[in-house]
Amino acid sequence: MNEYRKILLMAVNNEIEAYEFYEGAAAKTANKALKSIFVELADEELKHQRLLESFLVEEGKKLKFAETADYKIAETVELPRLSVQMSFVDAIALAMKKEEEAMTMYRNFAEASSDPEQKEMFTQLARMEQGHKTRLEALYTDTAFVEAW
Repeated sequence: MNEYRKILLMAVNNEIEAYEFYEGAAAKTANKALKSIFVELADEELKHQRLLESFLVEEGKKLKFAETADYKIAETVELPRLSVQMSFVDAIALAMKKEEEAMTMYRNFAEASSDPEQKEMFTQLARMEQGHKTRLEALYTDTAFVEAW
């Protein structure tokens, strides 16, 4: 149970970092549409933080996230640099890459874990991040490839 708490605390801290990143990104852009997206993403990360914290309070409660499609779009996009002048599409690409990094980290932890419960926890955290990535990939496709409409 101590290891379980450590993993959850690490995940909570990752959500806090993501929240702070998106809040900072929202503050750095003058574009109202981008600001709105970054604020929405920050709010999502705050919800995830609270969800993960609820698992700390209710010890023994198991993480379960639905598996979502992995379109692997993030893997084909370069990480844009955060800037005041970034485009809407680049902002979505940036968020998508951030979620990909988190998903990959948790998958790597799951693969490296020899403890079945620890492995399952990391797998569930990877699924949570993959769900975020999938949502952003769909948004990216809709905005980057308008000819597909």
